[in-house]
Amino acid sequence: MRSSLRPLALLVALPLLALTACSGNDQKDAATPQASSEADAFPVSIKNKFGDTVIKEAPKRIVLVGLVEQDALLALGVTPSATTEWFGDKPGALFPWSKAKLGEGAVPQVLSDKDGIQFEKVAALRPDLIIGLYAGITADDYKKLTAIAPTVAQLPGAPDYGVGWQDVTRTVGKAVGKPKEADELVKGVEDRFAEVREAHPEFKGKTALMASPYEGYFIYGSQDPRSRLLTDLGFSLPTGLDKVIGDKFGANLSAEKVSLLDVGALVWFPEKGGTAKLKADPLLKSQPVLTQGRSVYIEENYDDELYGATSFVSVLSLPIVLDNLVPKLAAAVDGNP
Repeated sequence: MRSSLRPLALLVALPLLALTACSGNDQKDAATPQASSEADAFPVSIKNKFGDTVIKEAPKRIVLVGLVEQDALLALGVTPSATTEWFGDKPGALFPWSKAKLGEGAVPQVLSDKDGIQFEKVAALRPDLIIGLYAGITADDYKKLTAIAPTVAQLPGAPDYGVGWQDVTRTVGKAVGKPKEADELVKGVEDRFAEVREAHPEFKGKTALMASPYEGYFIYGSQDPRSRLLTDLGFSLPTGLDKVIGDKFGANLSAEKVSLLDVGALVWFPEKGGTAKLKADPLLKSQPVLTQGRSVYIEENYDDELYGATSFVSVLSLPIVLDNLVPKLAAAVDGNP
């Protein structure tokens, strides 16, 4: 799962781009006209880890330097001018669940963060708002971005690449003047989770974990949205998980700690065609979580909605996760290998 492992750092050393921000002013707005904002929605101030972002009026050209915020925007009827590629190489960086919300809107331009934020391209798009919640914006990045346009960066207290989908949805809703609609979207998905917990009381009291055979065994901690997805379903995370991982979203597990993988349900993300190799792994093949059929395998496949949806963990992708992952988890914990 190389491509869908969240970037660990964004190292950038580019000049400030005030002049570039003024260039390309003949470019037409890429975003579709925004649906009406809620009354008295602006001006609005949003606190982030670097300061306060003041948005004076409904933004028309929104550039995303975070990896998943397009889902929240499109769910609210707003099309970004540009997105940032995470994985999948989809037009507009839109997976099917978000593309369905695009309608007649223009497909967003896609930026890359392989070498850090593309400040020149961001500036050339002439945004009136930049959003990077599910991101790793540094203080220096923030200074450069705010020289281009008001920037909503990571929320206070949220780890880089670790903000929850509820906070993403609500913060994006606030930024575009639709806080009540965002709350309704969040409630709709949370109600689905409640229905699953009621239908599957067997999840409660069992431990679960998500992992990838990446450079050994990469496991996701409590700071990661994927792990919070499991706890929202009623599972618990294994004791000692955060002690192994620290304050990161995830970490590689050493061979001597492989027993941490012996949980009630283990969701694996092997590379395409890699399930058989994983099952034959000398350190894993004798672990009860494998021998007793308590593992779920979601192979890296960008055309598989479940694979992408489980990584995105967004207001639009989660219904797909609930429809498709829950039955697999139920089978994993049923006690029948």
